Amino acid sequence: MIPSPRRHRLAAAASLVLLACAVHAQTSDPAAPNSPAPIIERQAPPRPGTRPAAAPVVSKPASEPAAQPSALTAELFYEILMGEMTTRSGDPGAGYALVLDAARRLRDGKLFQRAVEIALQSRSGDAALAAARAWQETLPNSRDARRIELQILIALNRIGETAELLRAEVAATSQVERPMLMAVIVRNYSRATDKKLAASVVERALADELKKPATGGLAWATVGRMRLNAGDTSGALDAAFKGQEIDPASEAPAALALEMIDPSQPLAEPIVTRYLASNPKASPDLRVAYARVLVENRRFADSTAQLQALTTARPELAEPWLLLGSLQAQARQDAAAETSLKRYVELASSQKDAKDSDDRQRGTTQAYLVLSQLAERRKDFTGAERWLARVDSTDDLAVAQTRRAGLLARQGKLPQAREVLRGLPERTPEDKKQKFLAEVQLLRDAKQYQAAYDMLTQASIASPNDTDLIYDQAMVAEKLNRLDEMERLLRRLIELKPENQNAYNALGYSFADRKIRLDEARTLIQKAVQLAPQDPFIADSLGWVEFRLGNTTEAIRILEAAYKTRPDPEIGAHFGEVLWSTGQKDRAVTIWKEALLSDAENETLQETLKRLRVKP
Repeated sequence: MIPSPRRHRLAAAASLVLLACAVHAQTSDPAAPNSPAPIIERQAPPRPGTRPAAAPVVSKPASEPAAQPSALTAELFYEILMGEMTTRSGDPGAGYALVLDAARRLRDGKLFQRAVEIALQSRSGDAALAAARAWQETLPNSRDARRIELQILIALNRIGETAELLRAEVAATSQVERPMLMAVIVRNYSRATDKKLAASVVERALADELKKPATGGLAWATVGRMRLNAGDTSGALDAAFKGQEIDPASEAPAALALEMIDPSQPLAEPIVTRYLASNPKASPDLRVAYARVLVENRRFADSTAQLQALTTARPELAEPWLLLGSLQAQARQDAAAETSLKRYVELASSQKDAKDSDDRQRGTTQAYLVLSQLAERRKDFTGAERWLARVDSTDDLAVAQTRRAGLLARQGKLPQAREVLRGLPERTPEDKKQKFLAEVQLLRDAKQYQAAYDMLTQASIASPNDTDLIYDQAMVAEKLNRLDEMERLLRRLIELKPENQNAYNALGYSFADRKIRLDEARTLIQKAVQLAPQDPFIADSLGWVEFRLGNTTEAIRILEAAYKTRPDPEIGAHFGEVLWSTGQKDRAVTIWKEALLSDAENETLQETLKRLRVKP
């Protein structure tokens, strides 16, 4: 016989009730005060279709006390059953009341939790809160009750009512679980509408922890993150400083300060460097993150120093070798870069941890691409192709093909190179644009400037406000000596995108290089410096315009700092020329020799040496 839908519902409800009764017979509140469950957030339920592991059969000890009779009466059984049935039949309000009443009478945490769930399913936050508070009143030692009440209050945006609950939860959490607790606090309270209030509430709740050396570092870092979420950067920095002051061994204040490193916040970085200097066994992840921040701020030499220290102390770690090799390649330290990148490939290939397999594949692809570039620089085109052939990630095949096209062009096979690029798929408009720009770059590298200019002009008709196209067209116009057109395009770019530092820099440098409108050139380049204060190429432009204005001492100061940060051959060409003009010819020749080792074909360097009739 096929059972009716009503019988199905009755059977399901009875199963739920029996499960609740079985739990009740074991404990009146499964969440003991020292429960290690995640703070505030509840664990996710098992995935559908999974079965609980079978309990091992254990013989009952002779001394085991007899089972205590359950407080569940027939009346309560019927009440729970009706609560579930009415909930499932579309009347969650009545079902909620019945289950909550049974939970109170049985003092059962699972039934209180079920009442909360019914209220939430019916989108009644106030009813869910009432059930959680009834649970707290009935079972004061239940951490689950407190956690759920906290969650509901935060979801209802009643942040001001959570301070004491949070304080109690923090006090009940073991030291081992504190880092998880603080991370969850920041995540949950960051959802509040009034973020300043949320920061204030969290600080009140952590008042006791902020004063203790054992907990102060982590607690102050948590307060700092809440302040940062509220837009109070100076307050966050102050919290990081206080956290480090009370607990210098805590990583948390340094990690917070790391997020605030910026030229506008000069006090943030010393917190990070103090921690790293006084904690030799500091987490490698923090030092790698610091190195990445330095790269973002274009402080390549400082980043390289951090990574060299880390690879010396922990040579078995793979990621630092990849970052170090990439920076060395960028600085034209090709031999060192190749050693570092090959070391990364060796370490990455020996790792079998599936959890990091995606990151490892991306890193390995990056290493192959840079190794190919290094081989290309020494004109080992066969070696460069071998490295590209090892890229097997479908996501990176377009990058590999673009590099392959560059190799063909370098060997004088420009038509074949363009065909390789045109054969790339165009899954998105961005793919199409990148293909186009890559082909333009091939033409520029091959000095076919008119063909590149024509392509850009045609594309600009369809997209007149595309700032990437405008900038590239301006740079090609400069190569064609169409300087008025270059200026028009760059001023158009500044109008469309006033924060584009490259436009100010390119226009200012063009004036300085031609020794015209030097005051305006300096103003333009100074604007670029404001937008990108750590960019060594913009600093090079500023040093060059100071030289043109006759401020030789200032020019040397600026160019020397830029060359130290980024020993690029073009910066070296300018730095050497300024030194040469002041009579420091031996030093100038030394700089030029270094630049030639980096890139003997650099146009600016070759033009400088030819004009000054110098053969280093």
